Amino acid sequence: MDRACKRGTLDRSVTNKPSANIIGIFTSGFHNQHDCRELKRSFRDLGILVNQIIPEGGSLNFLKDLPRAWFNVVPYREVGLMTAFFLEREYGMPFVSVTPMGILDTAEFIRQMEKLVNAWASVLPEKKAKYLSYIKDQTNFVSQAAWFSKSIDCQNLAGKEVVVFGDATHAASITKILVREMGIRVRCSGTYCKHDMEWFNEQVQGLRDEVLITEDHTEVGDTIARMEPSAIFGTQMERHIGKRIDIPCGVISSPVHIQNFPLGHRPFLGYEGTNQIADLVYNSFNLGMEDHLLDVFGGHDTKEVSTKSLSTDRDLNWTPEAELELNRIPGFVRGKIKRNTEISAKQKGIAEITVDVMYAAKEKLNS
Repeated sequence: MDRACKRGTLDRSVTNKPSANIIGIFTSGFHNQHDCRELKRSFRDLGILVNQIIPEGGSLNFLKDLPRAWFNVVPYREVGLMTAFFLEREYGMPFVSVTPMGILDTAEFIRQMEKLVNAWASVLPEKKAKYLSYIKDQTNFVSQAAWFSKSIDCQNLAGKEVVVFGDATHAASITKILVREMGIRVRCSGTYCKHDMEWFNEQVQGLRDEVLITEDHTEVGDTIARMEPSAIFGTQMERHIGKRIDIPCGVISSPVHIQNFPLGHRPFLGYEGTNQIADLVYNSFNLGMEDHLLDVFGGHDTKEVSTKSLSTDRDLNWTPEAELELNRIPGFVRGKIKRNTEISAKQKGIAEITVDVMYAAKEKLNS
């Protein structure tokens, strides 16, 4: 772009119709391909042309055409934000950085695009955009999340406690969806994006009990073990933590595993994304009960449960008899019994957990 500008070959004329660049989509990004498809569908419905998508499908030869768009869209702060700031500073291109995840933020994302389109329409022969009817139609007929939030299934989740952790974009958005749209209590919301700490704190202000900004997965694991949430929403790291202490986890952010690249259309963004997130949340909470039913009907390959704590400096030994007794407990409450027993043992300075220690912890909890 700088070379084209110096040569005088940079085309600064904007497209005749409303257009946008989508910045930050790449092949290996978490659900990026699905999100890009959903964004393009929304733009098509709104009459907005896609000028360029970078870096996915981009070419150095076409970068000089980026300024032809009316504005830029940045779905993920971690990837496209610096590029958007550069284009704004050097070429005066405005951008939308609201992540269209969840019903409320998707509507805000569309409203901000409407403002930018109408700002150009005032100087170009283009009709003013009115996107309110689109927001209403999509909320009522495409997204089922608004309906689901009023259903008895979702109301049964009200007051449930969770821990959220991931990149700043996804962790903040999921926190807002859980609290504002589903009535779920977020005990802790955190991110490993330490450079974006200030923005993250602003986004989750008043929506969580605690904030955790760290790159130390051990600290994350110990926080989860201390809080004993009903579910976790995090990365594959948190999923492995949840497996160790019998807490279900829905994966909402990188780092991810190959299983988090589904073949079917599973966006997190836009109105179809609201459906996928609602399914993820509901299914994550119900995983514990499903495990119990699998135990009852012999569907598991093993019913063993880990009897190790997360931090290596606080390991407790379980006797074979205690482990056998623990594995007799139904799966959906087994993890909680295990954690309560270990907490009681640590408070008493007990290094080995026996059946008697388990019963003593139970009596203490019931007293």
